[in-house]
Amino acid sequence: MVRPGLWIAVLRIVVGIWFLKAVWTKLTLAFAFGVMPYPVVTPRFIGFQPKRVAEFARDNPVGWYKDFLEGTVLPNASLWATLQAYGEVAVGVGLVLGFLTGLAALVGLFLTLNYGLATQWMSFGQQGFHVMLTTAMVMFLFARAGRGWGLDALILTRASDGAKRWLKLVM
Repeated sequence: MVRPGLWIAVLRIVVGIWFLKAVWTKLTLAFAFGVMPYPVVTPRFIGFQPKRVAEFARDNPVGWYKDFLEGTVLPNASLWATLQAYGEVAVGVGLVLGFLTGLAALVGLFLTLNYGLATQWMSFGQQGFHVMLTTAMVMFLFARAGRGWGLDALILTRASDGAKRWLKLVM
C-alpha cells in the first residue's frame, strides 16, 4: 500500500463527517445575551430519544444492557440525549480535523459500542455497521490517526518535550 497514513486519514475524515451528519438535526443554535451563538440540543431530539431508547430496550436480549437502558438511561433521558449529541460533535470534529484524535476515538468507541449493544439484535445490517464503526475507532485509537495528516501532528511538532509527554496521551 502506498502511503497508508494518507488512507487512514481519509477513513478518519469520512467517519468524522458521518458523525457530524448524524448530529445535524440534534443541535440548534441559541444565543447568549441575544448575541453570542452556542449549540444546544433540540427539544425534538430530547423528546424523541427516550422513545427510541425504550424501543431498543424492549426486546434487547442482552440482559445487563437492557437493565442499563431501562434503569439508567431512560430515567435520565434528557442528560443522555445531551451527552450523546455533544459526544457525536466532539468525535466528528476531532476526527475530521485530526485534533485530539485519541480522545475522540475513545469517545467514539464508547458511543459505537453502546449503539451496537442497543441495536445489534435488530438486524444483520445493524450488526455489521456497528462492528465496522467500532473497528474503525479502535484503529484510529491505536494508530494515533491524527498524527498523520491532522492537527495532532502539527501540535506535536511545535510542543515542548514536557508537553509532548502529556499530549501523546490524548492525541
